[in-house]
Amino acid sequence: MARFDHFDLIAPHYERFFHAIPDESFFELVAAQTGMLILDVAGGTGRVAQHLTAVGANAVITDISVPMLRQSMQKKAIFPAQTLAERLPFADNVFSRVVMVDALHHVIHQGETIREMLRVLQPGGRLIIEEPDIRNFYVKLIALGEKLLMMRSHFLTGEQISDLFLPLTKSISVKHSGHTVWVVVEKQLAE
Repeated sequence: MARFDHFDLIAPHYERFFHAIPDESFFELVAAQTGMLILDVAGGTGRVAQHLTAVGANAVITDISVPMLRQSMQKKAIFPAQTLAERLPFADNVFSRVVMVDALHHVIHQGETIREMLRVLQPGGRLIIEEPDIRNFYVKLIALGEKLLMMRSHFLTGEQISDLFLPLTKSISVKHSGHTVWVVVEKQLAE
């Protein structure tokens, strides 16, 4: 049975319609630096990663959509890898930063994705998940629209995302701003 992916269909036009970059707060949380290796999980066209590489970091983007990844290959210092977020093909403790922007609600197995992202993060590294805040009325409308489009979206509150990490780590913070929520995890050296 063939897999239908909405993102395969919109890939060539994605950045024209979804060109907004994350809030400055996101970039402050990431604190990308020259030479840093960053993993952007479900990073699609590289619209976020290109801003991280602008400061001299290198970014690996994973996504299941080959057409989205093709778009990322046109950007500097970005290395695409086709894979599910639930099964990252990287060794343990590789990346200084792991980010996921506006994508966790599209992942089928969110708990597995959380475990994988934490696994590939270096001790002392930081993981940042940015999601639309489902408590916001307009985000609820977006969620309804995605259901009507038969997308498999499953939105969580920041606190619900944070709870997915609790068996694995306790160094978690949740930050809210307008229609956005960030879950930030610091991987402890002894984890």
